[in-house]
Amino acid sequence: MYSGRTGESIDTIYWIEGEYIPEALKEVTYFFRDWRNSQVKAVDARTVDIMTAAHRLMETDEPYMLLSGYRSPETNAMLRSRSRGVAKNSLHMKAQAADLRLKSRSVTQMASAAQACSAGGVGTYRGSNFVHMDCGVVRSWNG
Repeated sequence: MYSGRTGESIDTIYWIEGEYIPEALKEVTYFFRDWRNSQVKAVDARTVDIMTAAHRLMETDEPYMLLSGYRSPETNAMLRSRSRGVAKNSLHMKAQAADLRLKSRSVTQMASAAQACSAGGVGTYRGSNFVHMDCGVVRSWNG
């Protein structure tokens, strides 16, 4: 369901009959690691739920390209020094956010699907061609 910046991909079932599968979430957590320094933090399954629900609404088999999952505080500070669009207290640092892209869907289509889930934050970044999804409070913005 996901491919990453490093060329890795993952297609795993993480939920069966109302229960998360710990081994699968561990695999997803590793995939969401900070690829700049390989630091890992347990991914919040609620973010994965939102991503999965939005993906299903878009009716596509194409895996998400994960641009950014967990970010260490050091990585977040470095990115923040380079861009005004990086939040000081980003939910990426809590492993509660993901920046995603699909070739087969526009940023608008992705954001609409995520917003239809009525859960978490949805940031639309048309210039960089990605959508931010997180499990924080329900809100939306354009970056």
